Amino acid sequence: MPGSRLPTEPELCIAFKAGRHSVRRAVAALAVEGRLRVEQGRGTFVGDTPLITYQIGRRTRFRQNLLEQGITPKGEHISAEVLPATPRVAIALGIAEGTPVHRLLRRAFADGVPINLGLAFHPAELFPDLAERRADGVSITDIYRSHGIADYFRKRTTIFTRLPETDEARLLSQHMSHPVMVVTKTDVTAEGVAIGYSEAVWAGDRVQFSFDSLDDTDAGPGGGERNSDDQ
Repeated sequence: MPGSRLPTEPELCIAFKAGRHSVRRAVAALAVEGRLRVEQGRGTFVGDTPLITYQIGRRTRFRQNLLEQGITPKGEHISAEVLPATPRVAIALGIAEGTPVHRLLRRAFADGVPINLGLAFHPAELFPDLAERRADGVSITDIYRSHGIADYFRKRTTIFTRLPETDEARLLSQHMSHPVMVVTKTDVTAEGVAIGYSEAVWAGDRVQFSFDSLDDTDAGPGGGERNSDDQ
């Protein structure tokens, strides 16, 4: 049954009268195909995750995307620290290299199954309380608003695929041979000032992206679409 936990390896060996090596190879092959989901420390489960259609447009958001499909969204805070901006982050945010920025790592779930890891960067001077409030579950939209930013837009979106790193595969509960989709974006104010940059790693076999047609007259001074990620 989808979502059910498989017996332990020794139990499978007894049930199928097979050697441990054969059982491991069979489980690994099924995991590669996505029929099984191996979660470190929890066990092996029958695959049960439906393909999610994630719409990227002017006003869609993470919770809205999932709720409209009858899927329960959840966000989990993993870590937060203030670091000097790397060249890549500095360029994205339009700040000097080495400027202090918040670095936040979060994990998003759909019906309890991990679907992405979000790494976000924000200027520490603009949002000194951001890390603590995000850890308390306050949305990035509400944090922006409390700092006088009533509206914001997604300036640019890029998507590419690659194989996951070991920790990414573990946190996404997926096989190392399954590709992930990396989505990068930059948030800007209505005046075009960059206020956030993020890199989200999505489980490639659990989501497909749909890009809505945009009306240029509604795109805003920043030249982009309304931000769509607010876990």
